[in-house]
Amino acid sequence: MGRICALSLGVLLSFASAAQVTVASSPTPRFEDITKQAGLTVPHLSTPEKRYIVESMSGGVGFIDCDNDGKLDIISVNGSSVDRYRKGGDPMIALYHQEADLKFKDVTAQAGLTHKGWGMGVAVADFDNDGWQDIYLTGFGGNALYRNLGNCKFEDVTDKAGVRVGGFSTGASWADFDRDGFVDLFVPRYVFIDINKLPEFGSNDKTCRFRGVQVQCGPWGLPGESDFLFRNRGDGTFEDVSKKAGVDDPNHYFGMQGIWADYDNDGWPDLYVANDAGPNYLYHNRHNGTFEEMGLITGAALSGDGQEQGSMGVDFGDFDHDGKLDLFVTNFTEEPDTLYRNLGAQGFADISWNAGVAQPTYPYVGWGTAFFDMDNDGWDDIFIANGHVYPQMDQVKGGVPYRQPLQLFRNKRDKSFQDVTAGSGLDKLPLQSRRGAAFGDINNDGKVDVLLMNVGEPPTLLLNRTESSNHAVLFKLVGTKSNKAAIGARVTVTAGDLIQFREVQAGSSYLSQNDLRLHFGLGTQSSMNTIEIAWPSGLKEKFTDLPADVIYTIVEGTGVTDKNPLAGQASDEIATQLDSLHRLLLFSPRCQFIVSGLLELAEARHMLLRRVSLSHSGKEKRELVLSLRFRCIGVLRALEGCVSFIKLTFLEIKSSNSQKRFWISWLFL
Repeated sequence: MGRICALSLGVLLSFASAAQVTVASSPTPRFEDITKQAGLTVPHLSTPEKRYIVESMSGGVGFIDCDNDGKLDIISVNGSSVDRYRKGGDPMIALYHQEADLKFKDVTAQAGLTHKGWGMGVAVADFDNDGWQDIYLTGFGGNALYRNLGNCKFEDVTDKAGVRVGGFSTGASWADFDRDGFVDLFVPRYVFIDINKLPEFGSNDKTCRFRGVQVQCGPWGLPGESDFLFRNRGDGTFEDVSKKAGVDDPNHYFGMQGIWADYDNDGWPDLYVANDAGPNYLYHNRHNGTFEEMGLITGAALSGDGQEQGSMGVDFGDFDHDGKLDLFVTNFTEEPDTLYRNLGAQGFADISWNAGVAQPTYPYVGWGTAFFDMDNDGWDDIFIANGHVYPQMDQVKGGVPYRQPLQLFRNKRDKSFQDVTAGSGLDKLPLQSRRGAAFGDINNDGKVDVLLMNVGEPPTLLLNRTESSNHAVLFKLVGTKSNKAAIGARVTVTAGDLIQFREVQAGSSYLSQNDLRLHFGLGTQSSMNTIEIAWPSGLKEKFTDLPADVIYTIVEGTGVTDKNPLAGQASDEIATQLDSLHRLLLFSPRCQFIVSGLLELAEARHMLLRRVSLSHSGKEKRELVLSLRFRCIGVLRALEGCVSFIKLTFLEIKSSNSQKRFWISWLFL
């Protein structure tokens, strides 16, 4: 009983901390490359010279749970070459199923993912609401929609669904823009090229040269293509509503990546499109099936000094905890990546230079990116994958190389960021020309891991090994009236003085797909005061007093249906409780009384047995027994308090905040 009580007292500290304003420490981020051990061996196909623009833009990566086993599987989008494409192309995707011990098995063929072409990007959703995650692949010359039949078996339904498209498709994204319970699909497109009449390498001094070196032609000098919005009819087919909705891009800008988010907090998904070498689009949802382009008016289309940029990747996130979604956009070389702060009715402000992200990113070509909490302190950090499009840059003296480093920026919580790449392990990785980046908890330990596409090489899987005592939580949402994967749902978590929110997104970064589960770092808070969910259907639900360090499954209208502790949480909790015991022995009079009382009882029992054996008086024996009994009562009452506390915590009997405060005061008074 004494050991159980002492260990359980460590949990009391978590309740005490929940009532205080705390500031989490800033642990050193650390990432480990586990690609080889994981078995990710299929290389991305690409020619070394990159003589044509189509050879420079692929490809994306993604996370999917294709068999609903609670573990993330991996998608790697494949490229091709002009010669190979003219002969029929290559398999557009590689699918790796997660086995035991972070080992992955290539199941592409068994899964039925056999379509050939020239892959670009991936976006995952459950378009038919059957509970299985489906895959949409974009590419040059045609896209592919794979319906998940269950347990990682897929059926090509592209033509039946009517979403083949054609042309040069890039970063697709899903959302239920009309809130009818079925996810719709946006597909941006890049440049128009004829694979049999490609512009000759270095042929134009204006559009096929860079820094005096002959390079591939484009996108300058090439015509752009229109974008597509497909409305899901709910019967397995889609309707092209691009022009009707006002998002078809009549200017034919060079579309790269679309992303959906409710930037103005009106409950409807809006659409942002990152365009290469042109202004970006911000389409505001009018709630009637149409959109209004607001990019220029809101300040989200250009840089702060009014310049068009070569935008590639994009993500939304509330990095400053002001309740509004901000934007981060990666750009071409000598165009710093852009951090747009959402000012609400005043639009967006480019704060890149003041935030400390402009100067470090200025030399590089940025691609995959995300707001993500690398150390679970409750504040979004920024990750960037870089890489030039021109291998010929290695010939330019003093120029930035083709293969470029990754970058990691820590949120300083004052609307600025610190470059912490050095020391994170990212600076030790071989330089690569990278494209897509996907973010998710690959081993369910509450830390966000990173998957990267390396042009012409196998992907890289980075396991987050950051050592921290901070807490975290993951939410898997299941829609009922809303779309099944709950895409567009917003979760707001309050833990102590920390309030943060995220939305379920399908398609972002650059050509990539993140974990559909929502991850929240909670800092030192070991429980959450409230969890509020705004479902795409309009339903709003609220949950209270849920513990941290758990993966929750929440079904719309039903509540929490499953919860699993984060991997490694049991051993970590024991270590925390042992540390708490040490501190309690020093500072808690109650604990000192219990422990010292138990020692006294043991000593008294020993003395009693000795004295009773020597005593010949029955009265003396009775007095000794009575004395021992009174000494036991005080200690046993203290132990009874511990038992009550164990029932309230370990047996998960709900207790009010007043009850928790009572047990805290009981311990320390």
